[in-house]
Amino acid sequence: MNFISFLSTQIEKGAIFLNELIIVILPFMEPYLLDHPEAIMITIGFGGQALFATRFIIQWISSENAGKSVIPIAFWYFSISGGLVLLTYAIWRQDPVIIAGQSVGVFIYARNLYFIYREKKLENNS
Repeated sequence: MNFISFLSTQIEKGAIFLNELIIVILPFMEPYLLDHPEAIMITIGFGGQALFATRFIIQWISSENAGKSVIPIAFWYFSISGGLVLLTYAIWRQDPVIIAGQSVGVFIYARNLYFIYREKKLENNS
């Protein structure tokens, strides 16, 4: 078993736990979730895509308010959050194309946040 398959299995176990939790909280969902156990992961995938897309709305609104193109820190937080959720979904699907793309993206978003915090720390120390 390769590493991606192992991670996919662990994500699947987490999805099963979420299914069981949702059934406890919302018992009327039981018939659907028992017949469609993948529904929770598809919902998570769409949630990740929504987080990822929200970053552009945030950037657009910030740029409109500033009257110029700006990238607020919230853009990077939504980027990394959406990227991590989509990476989780891609690993569950065992999709090497999305895994590669999101892995690189998450690294870049984290690096940008590092630069932002390093700059703020330097400004506060001077």
